[in-house]
Amino acid sequence: MNRLSLYAYLLSATIVLLSSVVYYPKWKKSGTEATLSWDVSGYYLYLPAAIVYHDIKELNWWPDIERKYQPGPGMGQAFKHSSGNYVMKYPMGQALQFMPWFLTAHVLAEPLGYAPNGFSRPYQVAIGIGSLLIALLGMWLLRNILLRYFNDRTTAIVLISIALGSNYLEYAGITGAMTHNWLFTLNCLLILASIRFYQKPGYAIAAAIGLLVGWATITRPTEILSALIPLLWGISSWKDLSPRLQLYKQFWPKILLAGSVAFGVMLWQSIYWKYATGEWIVYSYEEQGFTWFPPHIEDVLWSAKAGWLVYSPIMLLAVAGLFMLRKQLPKVFPAVAVYCLLALYVTSAWDIWWYGGSLGQRAMVQAYPLWAFCLGAFWVWAWKQSWSRWLFSGLSLVCIYLSIWWCHQAHKGGQFHAEQMTRRYILTVLGKWNKQTDDLKYLDTRDKFSGHQRQDVKLLAMQDFEQDSSAVITEQSPISGKKSARLTAEHAFTPAIRLPNPGLPYLWLRASATFRCEAKEWEIWAMTQFTVRFKQGDRILKDRIIRLQRHVDGGELKTIDFDTFVPQEPFDQVEVFLWNPGSNKAVWVDDIKVEGFH
Repeated sequence: MNRLSLYAYLLSATIVLLSSVVYYPKWKKSGTEATLSWDVSGYYLYLPAAIVYHDIKELNWWPDIERKYQPGPGMGQAFKHSSGNYVMKYPMGQALQFMPWFLTAHVLAEPLGYAPNGFSRPYQVAIGIGSLLIALLGMWLLRNILLRYFNDRTTAIVLISIALGSNYLEYAGITGAMTHNWLFTLNCLLILASIRFYQKPGYAIAAAIGLLVGWATITRPTEILSALIPLLWGISSWKDLSPRLQLYKQFWPKILLAGSVAFGVMLWQSIYWKYATGEWIVYSYEEQGFTWFPPHIEDVLWSAKAGWLVYSPIMLLAVAGLFMLRKQLPKVFPAVAVYCLLALYVTSAWDIWWYGGSLGQRAMVQAYPLWAFCLGAFWVWAWKQSWSRWLFSGLSLVCIYLSIWWCHQAHKGGQFHAEQMTRRYILTVLGKWNKQTDDLKYLDTRDKFSGHQRQDVKLLAMQDFEQDSSAVITEQSPISGKKSARLTAEHAFTPAIRLPNPGLPYLWLRASATFRCEAKEWEIWAMTQFTVRFKQGDRILKDRIIRLQRHVDGGELKTIDFDTFVPQEPFDQVEVFLWNPGSNKAVWVDDIKVEGFH
């Protein structure tokens, strides 16, 4: 019996289960943290529209639901077509997968005392439980696949590495209602169906392949790439193409059936478009699209914002294993390599390459059943040498620790800030379990003074506004003295402190200010920016900013400072000022200081 892989599955399943049910049960949350929120609510929209409200064109019911449940982002889940009707932004495949769980909730909602409106608690619970069960099924299927090609130990290591060491933990255990978890399981089923077809071609298994490819495609259109899995499975070289074509010729009715089923499934999306708009093909993502040359591959792999290998570093072993797979499993290599590399390319070509609030690259998760072969190949190699066995086992444990840490920070720890992460901030907070507000400045500035103590500190300038008579200055509720600067949308800038470069031998400048907010500004773009700018004539050589409202929760008084490394390039002026870029929430500022130091 394959006990190690069984124990690995049970451990992985337990962690995913606890994440979903105990740690962060999204069906108990509200607003944009609920199960049916953001993208999930957009994919799901077909079901209440068609079954509850019988209104899939005008969506007259949606504003009331949006006001009551606030799933976000308003009518952004659909767009007004030139026909005058609304069209769902996302394709219907995910809604079809949700349907059994939706129908169960719809039958039970009213008897349980809940509104049968598609978004009350029973619907949230049903979709959450369905997503969890799909995740558990996906991991079980992956184990079944891997045991066909690797031994029990390697299978166990790969299963734990993916389930606990990558961002799969986030998209299976917490945000499992997103498409990636479901597509992961669909791809596992497709691999098994492909294996089965080449062992014993049959009409049923051919139809299953067509169903899975079609379903994946109308879940996320880019998953048309999944057709490569059955087409290339078992081909090890160019020499295998001729026998494969002969096989297709021999079993052409079955191949035709697979293609027909896939086409028939995809046709459902076109039927919906035709019904809603009168057109068979509609591009529902509006201004969002692809940049094919060049794609954002470097950003997708390495960016602090959402880099795949930054937030799932254990997959570096899978990347290395891709180069080992051809020698170990030649009949698997072409299908795995072509699918994985093309999927990476397509993922990188999407203009919004960070995929919204993604923890790492969520669009890579559905490819993990294929990357699992690469990870397995790596561990086959690593286990042959004692040094590599222990080295990479230790590194994998560190990666698992970081994966769990990242998941916690994305939900309860508060140190993951979607779409805002920077390399300097990551290096500052990595591994810290307790949030420190001062660290948030590194979401904005890259410069960080790491010395133990400042040397040769000199005050270069101070502005307390007591002698200033400009419009931005107010005597109403000053922070200190009789006057403070009050920044509003109408009076957006403090008078700049301008320092000519005196040639002083300072490596660093520290700017500090005391401020108070009228109310917390949550929009990042509207937060007051505290700026240090180096100029040569009219040319800006360097800007460093921090956003004030990151550092307060309400109207408390706070003094904040940040350090800027003096550029080596010649400059003739330093400007220090604060700017309100459009917030209607006033900010009072006082006692701005600029210091030079080593």
